[in-house]
Amino acid sequence: MRVEILRTRAEIRKRVRSLRRVGESIGLVPTMGALHEGHASLVRRSVRDNRHTIVTIFVNPLQFGPSEDLAAYPRQLEADARIVEGAGAGILFAPSPPEVYPEGDATFVTVEGLTRGLCGQCRPSHFRGVTTVVAKLLLLASPDRAYFGQKDAQQARVIRRMVLDLGFDAEIVVLPTVREPDGLALSSRNRYLSPEERTRALALSRALAAARACFASGERRAKALLEQARRSLSETPGVELDYLELVDDETLEPIDTVSSAALLAVAARVGPARLIDNVVLGASRVVAAEE
Repeated sequence: MRVEILRTRAEIRKRVRSLRRVGESIGLVPTMGALHEGHASLVRRSVRDNRHTIVTIFVNPLQFGPSEDLAAYPRQLEADARIVEGAGAGILFAPSPPEVYPEGDATFVTVEGLTRGLCGQCRPSHFRGVTTVVAKLLLLASPDRAYFGQKDAQQARVIRRMVLDLGFDAEIVVLPTVREPDGLALSSRNRYLSPEERTRALALSRALAAARACFASGERRAKALLEQARRSLSETPGVELDYLELVDDETLEPIDTVSSAALLAVAARVGPARLIDNVVLGASRVVAAEE
């Protein structure tokens, strides 16, 4: 099946209306392009769950701060369309910025609380960009389900809160992080890394694994779990830590002791790339990849 590429709000609305008239289910996979196997896994799951899947590719300017890599962010629509098609989706929505943010656009969606910590500390406007664009895409695509990856754990929690608060009629499905065989979390920004930097980037997943092993052995004190992860990170030079935190998996507030599901999250700069990763300690709401 060849993927159908739509470019305007009018086109996507018309296509969605035609699907809704016959009562067929719709899955939505929002992305910024530069697709990899992690994105493909979301698409395949949506294809399995829904009659139709809409993948969106939009490099959202509101998600980038003044000194971040908006201009350099990879744009490769033809290659991305092949990945979307190979994963089984039939519709690709790739709008231009004016289609998403028309002239004079002055409306934003902000989620308080959940956006304060973790990535929100150093990227204060980032999540306003995320929630604003996802709200627009949910309105345009009217999906039954929308799919996100656990690697962007804070984003997934923020979007779930927004959907609940604003009454969107869409289930938010969060799927496990997809990793390389050596443990590196797949990310569009991995392509910025030299071979040496990529090797250094493995420090993030090793640190999380060290803390997880400590948790599995019975440790529940946040201070001890974080120290285990920090000790592991310190063994690799050239990793500039942004944050390493252990927070409640739902509220994202720091905790002293793991008594329910907790999110151990790390962000660090390796060479030109700012990378994030995380692991949930305890029971998680993340859906199993093959569930």
